[in-house]
Amino acid sequence: MNIKLNERPFETGAKTLFALRDRVKPEADIVILNGAAMNVDAPLKEGDEVNLITRGEKPSADELEALMASRHTPGVHAKLKAATVGIAGLGGLGSAIAVALARVGVGKLIVADFDVVEPSNLNRQQYFVDQIGMHKTDALVSNLRKINSYVQVEAHTVKLTPENLFPMFGKVDVMIEAFDRADQKAMLLQAFTAQKPDVPFIGASGMAGFGLEETIGIKKMGRNIYIVGDLETGACPGCGLMAPRVGIAAHMQANLALRLIAEGR
Repeated sequence: MNIKLNERPFETGAKTLFALRDRVKPEADIVILNGAAMNVDAPLKEGDEVNLITRGEKPSADELEALMASRHTPGVHAKLKAATVGIAGLGGLGSAIAVALARVGVGKLIVADFDVVEPSNLNRQQYFVDQIGMHKTDALVSNLRKINSYVQVEAHTVKLTPENLFPMFGKVDVMIEAFDRADQKAMLLQAFTAQKPDVPFIGASGMAGFGLEETIGIKKMGRNIYIVGDLETGACPGCGLMAPRVGIAAHMQANLALRLIAEGR
């Protein structure tokens, strides 16, 4: 029987999941079958994907990527690894999106921001106190390397304009807008979609404060344009930007990008 063991082709005569574990790695105390951790034995069939993990064991560099992908839906990792995602803006939205996509194993991230990490950023952005004063591009690349060294990150410390978007973002499979200001959002949407109408564009509008989380949704605005948020609640006096609601929107943007890649759109 041919299966995948830790993301590699493997031929086995074992008929059940736990029989395979006992033959190959009896000390494994986490057994994953097709993305699900199993506490009871199950029959194996052709093409199954199995991961065997021992708690506390530090894997080799070759094993690490496979183990990070072990909880994915089967077949998804290869599509993600082959994909490139662009992220414009590395604040509360962009930094969280980049972390999420690095964790799921997107092959390449192209990111851009001109700003530095400030103390007020730490209430919602994926940076640390000792990174205050660093360019966000440098700080984020450092953080992503600690999370998943297999993801390529191409970082540009630049203020984006219609004139410098390309060729920087010319070969992305999905483009994500993660700016704070409405004029920057509009600029990127207009400039990118004019040049790349066939590439999915995921923007955001309306995620300030701590209002109802269920009001944040996804609105399709055109053939390849998606906007995440409630489209109303912007930052203003008395309604600031806070980690939970910004994080909901950021992860919805990241999940939408993942879904579009996995479904081949």
